[in-house]
Amino acid sequence: MTGPAHEKFLFGTVFDPTGEVLSATPRPKRSFSSEEVEQIRRAAEIAGEERAMAGIANRQAEALAVIGRAAQQALPGLAAVAHEHRVGSAELALTCARAIAAAALDKFPQAPVRAALEALAREVEAAPRLIVTGDAELLDGLQAVLEETATAVGYPGAIQVRVDPLAGPHAFTLDFGDGSASFDPAAAAERVSQALHAALAAEGLHAEPLIPGATAPDAQEPES
Repeated sequence: MTGPAHEKFLFGTVFDPTGEVLSATPRPKRSFSSEEVEQIRRAAEIAGEERAMAGIANRQAEALAVIGRAAQQALPGLAAVAHEHRVGSAELALTCARAIAAAALDKFPQAPVRAALEALAREVEAAPRLIVTGDAELLDGLQAVLEETATAVGYPGAIQVRVDPLAGPHAFTLDFGDGSASFDPAAAAERVSQALHAALAAEGLHAEPLIPGATAPDAQEPES
């Protein structure tokens, strides 16, 4: 069994046989000049400052790492909040659009019928008869408007206006024998709403990044 090697006893001063000093361990200095004291003090201050700055840098690095982890954990939640904001903004825009469209239809109820007849002038020009059906309120006074529009677009056939008790407000259908065209504001608004919500659902939480140049976080879409 072997133990740790012991250091041999060393003499501070070694003499030769004649008494001459061969080697001597320098003795620690016991007195210093004011200049040396100032140098030692300054060196100690610099060493202390370096140790303090190193400690501060380590704590800063640790704090930045904690902040980074917290931000990474918060990004999916922030993306969900942004998605909810987009959905809410879209629904608000739809509500405003419906209100504006309803006000316009109340103000000019016969304008869509006139526009439809003008757009279908080529399709109905050879039809001997055009049948227009819609709700009673819309058709009130519509005959004269249709005849005026028909004259303007060069339609020579007969125009008949019939009430459809099942038609919604401002809804109508143009039947010209070989085809027909319908307009229902409520159904049109619902199709727009469905298309917009389908686009938002497809986009999910993977929309454009909240911070320009950043990458959107990978997040699971909420289950419906």
